[in-house]
Amino acid sequence: MAVPFRKVSKTRGRMRRTHYKIEANGTIKCSNCGADIRSHRACPECGFYKGKNVVEKQEATK
Repeated sequence: MAVPFRKVSKTRGRMRRTHYKIEANGTIKCSNCGADIRSHRACPECGFYKGKNVVEKQEATK
């Protein structure tokens, strides 16, 4: 079984982990209504995807 020959220092381990960070999701503008949406998904505001209506949205009645 492999065993480390020397102890890995705190600095060395922390330097290795500097790249483990979270990134924000990329967003784009909806071509129909202009809302910010995640790419490759139907717009939750208007239901359009690639210029086509794929999700029927009902108007709110007041």
